[in-house]
Amino acid sequence: MFGMGMPELIIILVIALIVIGPKKLPDLARALGKGMSEFKKATQEIKENLNIEDELKEAKKDLIDSVSGLDKPEEPAHPGQSEDKKPTYQDFDEMLDDYQSMKEEKETEATAPTDVPGEPAAPKDPSETNRHDG
Repeated sequence: MFGMGMPELIIILVIALIVIGPKKLPDLARALGKGMSEFKKATQEIKENLNIEDELKEAKKDLIDSVSGLDKPEEPAHPGQSEDKKPTYQDFDEMLDDYQSMKEEKETEATAPTDVPGEPAAPKDPSETNRHDG
């Protein structure tokens, strides 16, 4: 304890006994003991506060890491598009070609064979395709 051995402590106690006196020495020892215990409690609280500050710093860092990507809000996905099927194009012409092909597919779906007056209807039942009119 502070580089003092037993002989140094005995000398200090003898000097304190002579200076303070035998009646007040126990009161002084009690007060010194209480002061030391309060000092230990205070240092323990400081250590705990430092640990809490470290935990708060870690939590703050985690929060910053998780929020760092939120500075640019994401655009909401359109109901007809799924996020996995976003086409990527090398240039504008490629995108136009894809757009034209999609437009043509929609037009062919819209002009799918329908019942046209004057023409026989397309057979809906496979058994009608095997029938021969004589």
